[in-house]
Amino acid sequence: MKRLHVHISVDDLDATKRFYSALFGQAPSVDKDDYAKWQVDDPRVNLAVSQRGAREAGVNHLGIQAENADELAELHDRLAGADQAMLNEPDAQCCYAHGDKHWTTDPSDVVWEMFHTMGTIQTYGEDFAPETVAKPAPKTRSARGCC
Repeated sequence: MKRLHVHISVDDLDATKRFYSALFGQAPSVDKDDYAKWQVDDPRVNLAVSQRGAREAGVNHLGIQAENADELAELHDRLAGADQAMLNEPDAQCCYAHGDKHWTTDPSDVVWEMFHTMGTIQTYGEDFAPETVAKPAPKTRSARGCC
């Protein structure tokens, strides 16, 4: 079963760790000086927070964590039909983990990461910049406001 992934860039990692530990009722499953991750079953989410590579605090990217290579391949095939550019990142070493990934953006430039983690590594690894994923041409936004 797949799991929603959210990666948030933060200014104050310690305060953020306290907040999400209280919200989820558990300590991070990965807790480093520059990164923390909660793998929660209710709600089924993989939430990561870090102080790495972001120009400003906020949602860095969204994603779906696949439990195996077949689920990841299924996600890749689905995205191929979305007519958006994809970037494949096999054998990725990032966020203290080793795995295979696919990156894309939705039509509003929201960056999405599909991934299958195959193990852990001792360092943060190579920082992939989600903003390097090919994005569609900018669209004119409506002045109607929210909702």
